Amino acid sequence: MRTGSASAGWSRPPLIRNPWLRWSLYAGLFVYLIAAVSTLDVNWARVLDGVSNGWRVLEGFFAPDFTTRSRDIWRGMEESLTMTLTSTVVGCLVSIPIGLGAARNIAPLPIYVVCRSIIAISRAFQEIIIAILFVAMFGFGPFAGFLTLGFATVGFMAKLLAEDIEDIQETQAEAVRATGASWWQVINYGIQPQVMPRLIGLSLYRLDINFRESAVIGIVGAGGIGATLNTAMSRYDYDTAGAILIMIIAVVLVAEYVSSHLRKWVQ
Repeated sequence: MRTGSASAGWSRPPLIRNPWLRWSLYAGLFVYLIAAVSTLDVNWARVLDGVSNGWRVLEGFFAPDFTTRSRDIWRGMEESLTMTLTSTVVGCLVSIPIGLGAARNIAPLPIYVVCRSIIAISRAFQEIIIAILFVAMFGFGPFAGFLTLGFATVGFMAKLLAEDIEDIQETQAEAVRATGASWWQVINYGIQPQVMPRLIGLSLYRLDINFRESAVIGIVGAGGIGATLNTAMSRYDYDTAGAILIMIIAVVLVAEYVSSHLRKWVQ
């Protein structure tokens, strides 16, 4: 038979055992949230105007216009797809040597520090900030978008590749080294077979991310469908904006469907 203490059940002990300290922290957090919310300067009249404008945007979304500015829409979509594909391919190719250098188990310390610094710099800034910088340097257009997405891809892919290399099964690499293989042969036969399936899957995932980011960075002048969308919104052409949003959603859904099947095939 169960004892009375056993029938009461088990409960997880609190993270902070001292009840006074625990409830003091809860109270302090609550007071901080109240103070933070009170500092927000909310213009309720502007909020009400925004609700009406949002309804107009939704009306355009449910009644899209694909024909009036079809040339601009297709040109923007072509720029986004071109930026996405080229930046992903170039970024992945550049990230491979950086990822190899950022793996502590195969790279000397000086190379490791340099490659990790490159990854940290690439990941330190959001794509929109890098896009503003490249637009200021190279002007408006898809070239700035290509550089932005490629720069972000390098940091993303190199970091994950380096972590995968550091987590490999060392026995396979040691077996290749035991045969007297060179460093490149160890990489090719001992490490590459273990990380290649995940590298392909991550590349497809980054392709999906880059297309979505191309719509965002276009707002600051980096080309692509985002620039076309920004122009339509600034003209209050919500029918065209709705058509652009529907096309973006359709491309993302198709890309997600294709990439998910490809990832299952290679992994």
